Amino acid sequence: MMRLIKIIFLIGLLAIFGLGAWLYNYAKTPLDLSPKAQEISIKPNSSLKNIANQLVAQQVIPKALPFVILGKLLHKEAELQAGDYTLNKNVSPYQLLLSLNHGKVTQGSVTFIEGKTFSQMRAKLAKNSAVRTTIAELSDAEVMRLVGKGERHAEGLFFPDTFYFDRGTADIVLLKRSYGNMQNKLATAWANRAFGLPYKDSYEALIMASIVEKETGKASERPEIAGVFLNRLRIGMRLQTDPTVIYGMGDKYDGNIRRKDLTTDTIYNTYTRDGLPPTPIAMPGLASIEASLHPQKTKALYFVGKGDGSHEFSDSLAEHNRAVAKYQLKLKAKK
Repeated sequence: MMRLIKIIFLIGLLAIFGLGAWLYNYAKTPLDLSPKAQEISIKPNSSLKNIANQLVAQQVIPKALPFVILGKLLHKEAELQAGDYTLNKNVSPYQLLLSLNHGKVTQGSVTFIEGKTFSQMRAKLAKNSAVRTTIAELSDAEVMRLVGKGERHAEGLFFPDTFYFDRGTADIVLLKRSYGNMQNKLATAWANRAFGLPYKDSYEALIMASIVEKETGKASERPEIAGVFLNRLRIGMRLQTDPTVIYGMGDKYDGNIRRKDLTTDTIYNTYTRDGLPPTPIAMPGLASIEASLHPQKTKALYFVGKGDGSHEFSDSLAEHNRAVAKYQLKLKAKK
């Protein structure tokens, strides 16, 4: 009898060791996923068994039972989290279990670029599959009532940057983050501005920054371009900047600006109207904001593009006309 008990005990012990070895091997062996199975989604309020079945359905694991046993032995069944996950191609069942346990949900990201408009910003959000759309049917003014502090016009009030977020985050949440960033950065820059600038408030500085952003091809020239425009403001000279005209044309702009466009009046045409336009014309970056609040001291009133992104600056109209002729000839020679 004792011998039989020993045999049964030994068989049981061997079974336990065998099961342990098998489970260890299962837990550590990479799953070798196909690219299709590397992006997975776990539904909310799923049990361990339900999660295992979802993983089978998404071709992540071949069978549910081993994964369920592993989860129960490691006491993880109550700690697994729903969400979207990106898996490494050679993830093991144990690593997969840890990822689900720690909630390493796939992050989404969106980048708002300096010089782009609010309309382009909205379009980028709408195309981002990680963003939950909530504002598609709202006008810009309605969006601003949700985001801002009573501003009627959205342009320029959002900070261009890369934002990371959990998949499924609402577009309005990201807009609030971008808006808050711009308000904070603009307030700090305004508090530290240079003395004697001809702005009534920080919003006028933001308008100027958007113009500098659109006019600048070479980053180091931002302060000098800001200096030119501020010189014009101080003497009552019109800004005469093409990007404001283009913004005022809206959908009529086809990629070319013609003489008649410069003479056709809109509230944004700085060839026909004095002073700054009524709103920013794009999202300025921090460098353009700083340039507008710390402009370079210069006597220049004019500048012309050299064709390589940089400009030649002139103090007088005669110098400017010579520079224009010079670079127009170079441009024709290249063509």
